[in-house]
Amino acid sequence: MTRDIILAIDNGTQSVRALLFDLRGNLLAKSRVLSAPQSAPEPGWAEQDPEIYWSELCQACRQLWQQTDIPRESIAGVALTTQRSTVVNVDQAGTPLRPAISWMDQRRTYGLKPVSGMWGLAFAATGMTETAAYLQAEAECNWIRTHQPDVWQRTHKYLFLSGYLTYRMTGRFADSVGCQVGYMPFDYKGLRWAGRSDWKWQAVPMSPVVLPDLTPPAGRLGEITPEAAEATGIPAGLPLIAAAADKACEVIGAGCLDSHIGCLSYGTTATINTTHRKYVEVIH
Repeated sequence: MTRDIILAIDNGTQSVRALLFDLRGNLLAKSRVLSAPQSAPEPGWAEQDPEIYWSELCQACRQLWQQTDIPRESIAGVALTTQRSTVVNVDQAGTPLRPAISWMDQRRTYGLKPVSGMWGLAFAATGMTETAAYLQAEAECNWIRTHQPDVWQRTHKYLFLSGYLTYRMTGRFADSVGCQVGYMPFDYKGLRWAGRSDWKWQAVPMSPVVLPDLTPPAGRLGEITPEAAEATGIPAGLPLIAAAADKACEVIGAGCLDSHIGCLSYGTTATINTTHRKYVEVIH
């Protein structure tokens, strides 16, 4: 049988979708599972049990097979996109150590040691000290390390939701370069983890070993494990192909390929995006 179908999974904020496309991009079948409400133990917080994300993904896939007669043997591969900046701490067994902190979470961590050394002097000279302090206050890892040091000490891997679901599907602590949107020591211009001397390691202190392996978009993250196949109905052994964060996929998919085109999005929040061939540093 010819394998000419792609399974795309989109774990968004409001719902999880499983979709089948042909190689021309035509949508052939889809299912949708509404996301469970997030919890707010404190005002402004937004957390979710990571197991719920996985359970909803599995449910969306199983529901898809019930709604289509397209044979699963025709699927060539799987691609995953998720909401950005939602983080999960896991131990060596891949078990979450605390609820995931959602991108909508508003907690802050103040009073952290500022970036020092040559970077600190450079920021002071260019008026960027407050920008660096803003990043430090916003970073979820700084809050966890400050307020839940036992959790941080037991953290084997610190993952975005995309990395956590990749682990559940393939058994590998890996993630796509295109999913690294958030407060991590990531080199956005070089598209890799930051170099050893980069100031981000001061702003968001962590050991490089807690970060997942990175794969460029369209690269192979791993294969669907027998355990994931049993839970989702996706055939075991299919490749999981690196995609990107939901907004990046949306912008490119909408045809926003040049800087003179704007992509308006009315999702959980309203945004406007453009695409540039030249890297432009984000300044808050």
